[in-house]
Amino acid sequence: MRDPRSIAVIGVTGYTGFELATLLLRHPGIAKPTFYVRESNGAHCLSEMFPQLRGWGEAGLKPLSVETIAQSNAGTAFLATPHEVSAELAPKLLDAGLRVIDLSGAFRFPSADTYSAWYRLPTPHAARLSESVYGLPELYADEIRGAKLIANPGCYATSVILGLRPLEDAGLLAPDHSVICDCKSGASGAGKDPRRDLHFVEVDGNFRAYNLFTHRHTPEILEHTGLPESQVVFTTHLLPIPRGILSSIYVVLAKTQTPQEIETLFRKFYAGRSLVRIHRAGSLPEVQHIVKTNFCDIGFALHADGKRLVVVSCLDNLGKGAAGQAVQNLNLTLGLEERTGLV
Repeated sequence: MRDPRSIAVIGVTGYTGFELATLLLRHPGIAKPTFYVRESNGAHCLSEMFPQLRGWGEAGLKPLSVETIAQSNAGTAFLATPHEVSAELAPKLLDAGLRVIDLSGAFRFPSADTYSAWYRLPTPHAARLSESVYGLPELYADEIRGAKLIANPGCYATSVILGLRPLEDAGLLAPDHSVICDCKSGASGAGKDPRRDLHFVEVDGNFRAYNLFTHRHTPEILEHTGLPESQVVFTTHLLPIPRGILSSIYVVLAKTQTPQEIETLFRKFYAGRSLVRIHRAGSLPEVQHIVKTNFCDIGFALHADGKRLVVVSCLDNLGKGAAGQAVQNLNLTLGLEERTGLV
């Protein structure tokens, strides 16, 4: 008998996987997770691999084996693994009767062509894409509750979609003007694999743009805002800080608005969504206010002409942009309050 509160976590050695571990080990609504890794280096519990977790309660660490997971009573599996690994493992875990929450990009698109075009990877998992629900709780909570396969959104995509969707749904984005999504992230967003351009001496005191017009989060933004690719300019930058994302989104409105009307629009759209915090008109969010939280803070500035608007959306790329949002999705599937274990 599978227990959805019995958790298997595959992949814990990356930044996102470790962040997920810290959240799940303190979560009051689940059993102690079991962690599965390809290389344990002789460790038998998580605190042997990560001494900073000593005193959190022993969590099992086992060699990765789908068969072992299938033979356990685990009802939920988290995949904090590379895209191609998730594409291989998720169908097997689903077939074994587990619910899967995948933190990679493998299942974020209904189209196999979209995945292969943007990720430059084959799609052996194409047949399962139609089963996936995009795991953005502020938009798709009802679908997430009953989903067997949840695709956690990308970090940049989360910040941009949450900043734009209220405006798009209200029909306020002028169709003949570009929407410029100018986004900056801390270095942990690039992952843990060693790379020359991510060495301390390369990042510290530096600031640079990367992956212009080719970033993999682009199709998520297009799909979940409903905007055409020709209207969106999405730029990403590397900040010399460990974590956090700040997205400045520049739009022209289809009709004149007042600051009070824009603030009311955002507050109504996210009413009851306590993990999105709306700033008062003219007040802007900062990275230091969201680091190590699962909040997305949204503020804005409206020009005196009432049409030129800058929305600032800010979140922690490892929290609301990854592991925290995955736990938020878990809470929905278990019927728990969304903030359980997060605030």
